[in-house]
Amino acid sequence: MFEGDGGGGKTIVRPYGDTTGDGMVQVSFTLPVPHDKRSEGAAVQLAGKMGIDPAMLVHAKQMGDGFTFFVVYGRVSHLVDLSAVQVVERDYPLLGAKEVNAAVKRQLRRKLSVVGACIGTDAHTVGIDAILNVKGIAGEKGLEYYRELKVTNLGAQVSVPELVEAARAERADAVLVSQVVTQRDAHLHNTREMSAAFREAMPTGRRPLLIVGGPRFDETMADELGVDRIFGRGTTPGEVASYLVHALITNRKKVA
Repeated sequence: MFEGDGGGGKTIVRPYGDTTGDGMVQVSFTLPVPHDKRSEGAAVQLAGKMGIDPAMLVHAKQMGDGFTFFVVYGRVSHLVDLSAVQVVERDYPLLGAKEVNAAVKRQLRRKLSVVGACIGTDAHTVGIDAILNVKGIAGEKGLEYYRELKVTNLGAQVSVPELVEAARAERADAVLVSQVVTQRDAHLHNTREMSAAFREAMPTGRRPLLIVGGPRFDETMADELGVDRIFGRGTTPGEVASYLVHALITNRKKVA
């Protein structure tokens, strides 16, 4: 809930639960213990260490042998200054399919080649398919629908060497990688491995645009992971297509 201007252009936000500005939050987590009174006490203690005070246990259920799922409700005293929140804003215009096709045809004078895949052991193709497949998502067509884009969808569990080779064979302008599996930061390790492999295999001027996406990525980590762009949850095919035009055509034209 907005608490108003704190001075210096700051807008302070406090969680909202039952009444305005009461600071109430609800959190859920799993502990590797069977469900009993002691485990419930442990859950409340953990919530207290997280800054929830008072912490009220509202749900507990054993999840298989030796694991219990908890939901805790309570108050936090923390505030958030919206003016200090750092996010990656869209810095390019959102184009329609006709505009994307026209820009590619007019400037590249060839089809823009896109290669997509889920790398490593990741077998979750829902994300990459939503962006690439013609059926798209939520009524919006995927990149296969764009007549001036040539799309190669490699599917799931593609190794990094296979991806590099496919990008070379397809003369990819852009490589799109979806990562859903995040255990032990697998998505970060896989992305770093991929970007390093492309840097080693191709010179800077010949390297395709590297784009990754998934629900657990921090969009501000592109430079750290060695990629050109990170897209988070809720990304649409139109946003990706518009970014491709922005990065591969509009920006390069400005540089030239």
